[in-house]
Amino acid sequence: MVHLKQPRLSGLGQNPAAPTDVMVRLAAHPAGRSGLRTREGRLPDEVAEALLTHGDSRSAVALHGRRVSPAMRRRIAEHPDPAVRNAYADFVRDMLERGVPMDFTDLVEVHGRSPAELAADPDPLVRATVAATWADRPVPVQVAFLADPDPKVRAAATRAERPGVPPEHRDRCLADPAVRANVARRVPLTPDSFARLLATGDQEVLHAVAANPYLTADMVAGLQDSEDPVVRVAVACSRHVTPETRDRLLAVVEAEEAAGSDDAALALRWFPPAPDWLRDAPLAERLTYLDCPHPVFRQVLATGRDLPDRAWRRLDDDPDPTVRRNAARRPDAPPEVLLRLLREHGDVHHVRPMLVDHPNFPRRALRGFVDDPDPRVRVLALRDPDLPLAQLRQLAACGEPFLRVGVAGHPALGAELVEELLADPEPDVAHAAAAHPVLPRARMDRILAQAGL
Repeated sequence: MVHLKQPRLSGLGQNPAAPTDVMVRLAAHPAGRSGLRTREGRLPDEVAEALLTHGDSRSAVALHGRRVSPAMRRRIAEHPDPAVRNAYADFVRDMLERGVPMDFTDLVEVHGRSPAELAADPDPLVRATVAATWADRPVPVQVAFLADPDPKVRAAATRAERPGVPPEHRDRCLADPAVRANVARRVPLTPDSFARLLATGDQEVLHAVAANPYLTADMVAGLQDSEDPVVRVAVACSRHVTPETRDRLLAVVEAEEAAGSDDAALALRWFPPAPDWLRDAPLAERLTYLDCPHPVFRQVLATGRDLPDRAWRRLDDDPDPTVRRNAARRPDAPPEVLLRLLREHGDVHHVRPMLVDHPNFPRRALRGFVDDPDPRVRVLALRDPDLPLAQLRQLAACGEPFLRVGVAGHPALGAELVEELLADPEPDVAHAAAAHPVLPRARMDRILAQAGL
């Protein structure tokens, strides 16, 4: 996290080229400690010692595991101050009590016990965390969680798709208020269990049942008259409804959204169900959705990899950007298709690999993005590791802070431009510039001297 008051000090703490003596001096300042706490790699013993001397329990939290040497771990374990000695363990326990998800390896490290022992811990908070984070637990452990006396543990054990619920335990779980919504979303239902779940009158259970991919045609027909927009959208995505029924249901929800219904807007926009069954349908059936007026069907269709050329040409020109992006992820996507898509809509940074990294993308075209009027496209030029300094300067002069942050972290950045970006009024930019390994040692010393270090 950027220390807003002293972004250069926090950035310098993350700089991989910062010498040990610079890091030791940084430890005497809160902003410097902020950067050192989030620095990648192992901290030298001298730096860890300086953090113990100048910092508090927050600094000590970062001094654990592979972040420090075995000798420093022993030093911390024998520290006379219990706040330092137990800082990491106390932090993990505090996160547990707050219900903040923790990595399973953190739990094992803090408690120093095997996963199986933690799964049987007398504290239900520990068991619930194990149930939520030990993804590859054995079936006997999962069965024990499903029968746990604490409902929070049972709920945590069924929140994720895996390891799932063994068939012989499904009926009991579907009758358990703590887990039935989680389970009803994922397991095949009998007509009796379907009826019992609907009879609960629980909206969360109703939404879970409507999203169940194993519903029969009769079950889907039983949901078609629901006035709940989430159920209507889920039913519309079922393989068991006619195109006419699908159009009618979605038109109703869209009209409700247009009239100002928040529930309808959430049903349509907030993680709406997708017709995933379409992925495994025969090719001839999938191609009948090429002209479907509802983008989500075309989005799923475009994830296939065995479509004929005529289908790809249609999907590459689809009015929905997500359809085009899904189609462009096929291994043989033409370079011109990738280039046109990125120029028109930019890339999606949270989906990896990015389209700009597609093997067929013409990387020589990246430098041409520098002059694009859309900053979402312009930023892609920074994916060129050899971008000329003149073009980096051009991007550094842009008004969008995220572009200047990108320039400040670019591998081809020179010391002169780093100096200019250090003076940027946006804290994130100054932070990124101070973290760049090209920053000269003399400039590091000036940053420290200006802070009185």
